[in-house]
Amino acid sequence: MQTLAIVGASLAGLSAARAARAQGFGGRLVIIGDEPHRPYDRPPLSKDFLLGSVTAEDLFLEADADELQAEWVLGTEAVSLEGSSRTILLNNGRTVQADGVVIATGARARQLPILAGLSNVFTLRTLADAQSLAPELVPGSRMAVIGAGFIGAEVASAAASRGMEVTMIDTKPVPFAAQLGAEMGGVVAGLHAANGVELISSAVIEDFYSGEGNVTGLRLAGGRYVGADVVVVGIGAEPNTEWLEGSGLELRGGVLCDGMGRTGVPGITAVGDCAAWFDHAAGTHRRVEHWTGALERAALAVEVLLDSDAAPRPAKPHYFWSDQHGVKLQFAGHCAGYDRLEIEVGDALTHSCLAVYYREDVPVAVLGMNQPRLFTKWRRLLAAPARPLGPPSGQAACADASALVGAAAVS
Repeated sequence: MQTLAIVGASLAGLSAARAARAQGFGGRLVIIGDEPHRPYDRPPLSKDFLLGSVTAEDLFLEADADELQAEWVLGTEAVSLEGSSRTILLNNGRTVQADGVVIATGARARQLPILAGLSNVFTLRTLADAQSLAPELVPGSRMAVIGAGFIGAEVASAAASRGMEVTMIDTKPVPFAAQLGAEMGGVVAGLHAANGVELISSAVIEDFYSGEGNVTGLRLAGGRYVGADVVVVGIGAEPNTEWLEGSGLELRGGVLCDGMGRTGVPGITAVGDCAAWFDHAAGTHRRVEHWTGALERAALAVEVLLDSDAAPRPAKPHYFWSDQHGVKLQFAGHCAGYDRLEIEVGDALTHSCLAVYYREDVPVAVLGMNQPRLFTKWRRLLAAPARPLGPPSGQAACADASALVGAAAVS
């Protein structure tokens, strides 16, 4: 392989570039990104950056601009891919032909068409989005957050801490149920209520009121009116895959890949928020929109490009974290289909606990709320499928159980 092209210059793309050099690739490395910035860290955008605790310069991910010896093509969008020749067409008319291609074009915030174009309506996905939203966090003003996912919840938390009057509006009866299950989703909903955020569940927005290009309020089904000085739309993301139509890749809710990131076209892999990897445990493809997925899976996607005989390896259990109202939530695994939830340590009502999800007595996921050390131990055990989680029998298992008990005592 003489030329490796990475389309997407955020964490997944940067991780792929670093993995390529670490795995011995010494050829031409081209990194293409549609934003003018070099790669930056996105999770702080909805937390510390909004609150002014960090600056844009603090977010950039490269320690040394020359470490990769890469050719950076920034502020330029890829508009098509000819799969068989691995030729990328850019929006300025330039083409890049490569021996291997890593697709890491990520996802974009889903829009709410009824509110599109209004000046006080925001989404949060990019540095530019956060820079536009941050000045709107004004004490005493009213914020309506549409969607109670993690981006919306983190923005609500930041706004409430600034003294804003915050209302979260969600279509689901229980927020976070898809990620955490209904029981713990309800616990997180209670965390917001305890910090002054009003949550309106099972809601439908019927109309909005405006003046001079701004939203002044929202009307919900049933007649409820929610006044707003600022509106944040956090209703999920859509993968950036339109440019791949006609490329020969299979696109179905993302770029379909096997469990190592291979697409159906030789010499092309995908990673990050745009990629739907096959999950052997679930028996289906999944898009994993989490920081650790972009960081860790890129090495696998690069490895199979550089070594076609690379042995398959399972990806680590899904992991994400969120900071809301001073509580650190950490989650690993998948809770879909769980039939039992055990609070192993702490009290969910005080928002300091560790919960383990079981399916037929097999642990499938773990959630920590302000339990970072104990959570880390359970996450590590969850990633070791050959060893049961918990204290069944044997010296090693007893050691693990003792470690967990010890961690609980000091957490």
